[in-house]
Parts: sequence; C-alpha cells; structure tokens
Amino acid sequence: MGLGIFMHIIVALVFIILSLIIALFGTDRKFGFWGYFFCSLLLTPAIGLIILLASDKKKHSPDAEPGKTSSNS
Repeated sequence: MGLGIFMHIIVALVFIILSLIIALFGTDRKFGFWGYFFCSLLLTPAIGLIILLASDKKKHSPDAEPGKTSSNS
C-alpha cells in the first residue's frame, strides 16, 4: 500500500517531463512554449504531441531578422 503513492508521484513526474519536452519542441511553433505545455498538461502529452505535429511554424517577418538595419546609410 505504501508503494502506491510513489507510483503516483512517478507517473505525475513523467507526465510533467513529457509535457515540458513537447513544450520545448513547440517554442518556434504557433502556440509557443506555454501553449503547448498547458495543452499537453491538460489533454495528455500524446494529444499535445499530435497538436504539435499538426501545427504550423511561426511566421517571422523579414524586418525582424537579427543583424539587419532599416537604414540605407
């Protein structure tokens, strides 16, 4: 009976770690880190992974590229 609580803790930790991994892969996607983290946490990491794979990458504007300046001097 004492082992049951430890198994619940292990399962919860694995659930959170998988959600964090999915969120890390989602940082450059449409919903960002927090969107995919909470999606995976609330709906299960398997559903979060499906949503991650089905989503588009963020669209970056050409003006926001690092190292470029807007002046022509």
